Amino acid sequence: MAQDLRELFKEQREKEKFTMSQGHEDRFLARLQDELPLDKKSNPWHWLSLAASVLVLLGVGAYFFLNDEEKSNTPIKTTEVASQNKEKDGKGISLGDLSPELQKVENYYVANINLALSNLEISAENKELVDGFLERLKELDEEYKNLNIELNELGPNDQTIEASIRNLQLRLQLMQKLKSKLDQLKSSKNEQEAATVM
Repeated sequence: MAQDLRELFKEQREKEKFTMSQGHEDRFLARLQDELPLDKKSNPWHWLSLAASVLVLLGVGAYFFLNDEEKSNTPIKTTEVASQNKEKDGKGISLGDLSPELQKVENYYVANINLALSNLEISAENKELVDGFLERLKELDEEYKNLNIELNELGPNDQTIEASIRNLQLRLQLMQKLKSKLDQLKSSKNEQEAATVM
């Protein structure tokens, strides 16, 4: 009972011969010619539009090239945020060593601070502002190291733990404030550029 479908279709094709009506191909080619003519109308100004496109592309490329070169010449001052803040010899405890909850808190703040630092766009216009914020961040980092030393010398207590968490919060707030200031500076610069263009 099982039949090969290919054989059935082959037999059916042989039985039925399909033919097109008289003049069908000519009518089809005429309609195709009407819809898609082979003769292209040449634009005498085609070379001018091509030259204008090339000129625009060169201008945009030069603009970005010069801006990238200007940014690469600006020395970038880096600030290191210590993640676990353990002493160099590995002895001692940090805030995260006290409990899993404090470990999560410390990791959250340190990760967000480092993320904010990595996303900074430093240029010649905003370098002075960024340097001021980074100096304050460095002071807070030193204070955090002192709190860790106090935590190791005196042992864990509520005041030291709260002060360490508050320090991490202040550093993150400082980075958010810096980002906000940089965004304001960038938007005011864009507005000034837009005003000079018009």
